[in-house]
Formats: sequence, C-alpha cells, structure tokens
Amino acid sequence: MCIKKCAVALGIFDGVHLGHRAVLDLALRQKENGLTPAVFSFSPSAVLRKTSGQDGYVYNWSQKFYTLQNLGFSGENIHFVDFEDVCGFTGEEFCEKILKNRFLNAEAVCCGNDFRFGRGASCGVEDLKRFGEIYGFEVHTADDVKIDGVTVSSGEIRQLLLNGEIEKAERLLGMPYMISGKVVHGRQIGRTIDFPTVNQLFADGQLVPAFGVYASTAVIDGKSYDSVTNIGVKPTVGAESSPLAETHIIGFSGDIYGRSIDIVLRKFLRPEVKFNSLDELKKQISKDVSDSITKY
Repeated sequence: MCIKKCAVALGIFDGVHLGHRAVLDLALRQKENGLTPAVFSFSPSAVLRKTSGQDGYVYNWSQKFYTLQNLGFSGENIHFVDFEDVCGFTGEEFCEKILKNRFLNAEAVCCGNDFRFGRGASCGVEDLKRFGEIYGFEVHTADDVKIDGVTVSSGEIRQLLLNGEIEKAERLLGMPYMISGKVVHGRQIGRTIDFPTVNQLFADGQLVPAFGVYASTAVIDGKSYDSVTNIGVKPTVGAESSPLAETHIIGFSGDIYGRSIDIVLRKFLRPEVKFNSLDELKKQISKDVSDSITKY
C-alpha cells in the first residue's frame, strides 16, 4: 500500500505495450513532483471480451508484474484486483474508495484518453477530471501511440498474434513476445527422431498465437539458445486435446522438467501440418532448424 501520495497509472495493461507505456511514463515522471508511481489494474481475463475461441489475454499476471518492475514501479505499489471486486462501483465510488482511500491516496491519476470506469463503463476521462476536483487529484492523459500508421492497442496485438505476425506484434509491444511457463512432460516422441523437445501449456484464458512453427529463442538461467517452437496440437503424432508450445532447443541438454523458462517467438516459419510418417516429420524439423538459424 502506498504510504506517500501517489501518481496512479490506470488500465488493464494487457501486454504492457507501447501505448500502455505512454500512460505508465506519465506516472513515473511524477516522481519529480515527489509522488510515488503506482499501478492499478484489473485481471485481464475477467474483462476481455472473447471474440473467438482463441482470443484471450496476452500476458499473465506474473509476466506483467515483472515488466512493470523493470520499468521502475516498486512491487508494493503494483495492484492487480479482480474486476468483480470493483465493477459494481459507480464512477464516484471508484474514485473515492479506490483512488483516494483504500489503496492509493492518489494525487495524480494517469490514463489513456479512452479510459472507462464505473458501473457499466459509464464514465470517461471528463468524469474522472470532475471527480478529481472533488477528491483532490489531477488527471493526466496519454495520447494514442501509432507505429507504422497503426494505433497501438491490445486488440491489435492480439489479432497480429492470432495471424502469426510476430514481428509486427513485437514492434507494437515494444519488446519480444514470449511464452513463459513450466516445462511439462510430453510423449517424448521427439527423442526418438533425434529432436528432443520441451513442452509448455497455455493457461486457461491465455491467447494462443497462430498454429505453426516459429524461429525462437529459449532463455534458461539467463542464457539464450536458438530454438524452434511448434504451437498447436501435434497432429502427426496424435492430436493433443489442448494446444501447447513444443520447443526444440538447439545445443542444449539438461533436465528442466518442472522449471519455468521463457520462449521468445521471433519469426513465423510455416503453418502446422500433419505428416504421413515420423520420417517426414524428422526431415521437416531438420529444415525448420536450418530455417530458424538462417532466417533470423
């Protein structure tokens, strides 16, 4: 909880992309005025409207928390709450109970120019400014950020990931897109064709990028390895019930089951396909490994 008066960045911050960073930077700059930068955000899975079966949140809570800390926010001043805990508040109740009293003691509130709050998203920035006059905080808004003529938004990034346009998504995120999670046991078929892999599951509600093979980088204990990642259901060896990320890490050997690693997706190489035999699959993986090195 903030003891000092705070400059609060408001938003969902799904992905912590360049548009979000414009808002976050507003709060961080308030340190010059003696305010403590803080973040108040909602659980993305509770507020994102799924437009397709593969839609969902870009980054989970732990990934966002880590990114926000790296940007300069102290962990004790990063607040993620369940949307259901506050969605019933009117706009004024939100300002009084959350921004001023419960957590934050806000003296400055920072948000995007399209920020909505209050029951049924009934309030906008002008309402926030009006309540700020009542409860003693100033409102600072960030303009939209455009990259290559495209307005940066979580929705745009989700669509790019669903299309497999990893490099474009990276430009809008302002950092590489990665899959972070524990390595789980698979069928170990990769070992039989000389391409051992590690498997990571996608969490419930998490966005699954376009099925296919990607040039990637595996980060283990701070060391980076070239790798090739297949996202999908592995149709050649018996389709999985849920999609997963299966990665062959070039030049690495070791037992990392149960450990959390990062897989950075770099470039989409090809769609996921079903092969007629394991021998065909082995030949294609060999080509994928070569392509991942030469094309990235």
